[in-house]
Amino acid sequence: MAAISRDEVAHLARLSRLAVTEDELDRFAGQLDVILQAVARVGEAGAGDDIPPTSHSVPLTNVFRDDVVQPSLAQADVLAGAPDAAEGRFRVPRILDEEA
Repeated sequence: MAAISRDEVAHLARLSRLAVTEDELDRFAGQLDVILQAVARVGEAGAGDDIPPTSHSVPLTNVFRDDVVQPSLAQADVLAGAPDAAEGRFRVPRILDEEA
């Protein structure tokens, strides 16, 4: 793979709106070249045909607990502590206008 040039680094810096000095252009060109070479090496490795595509390196499973029916408060007991109730529900101030 060809090394990334100073001009390409300067172009990337302009696109990113980064102020980069002349010394930084040389340093970043070398660093970006090392990164690009490492990415190319990873790409060359590739998975064999016997390895299925995966999204995680280890299998993941969701852990759910069983639903258990438990007694709850009666509606009247719940609404007894409400500042305002109507038709068996909490009554709250309107915050949105009705849309036609």
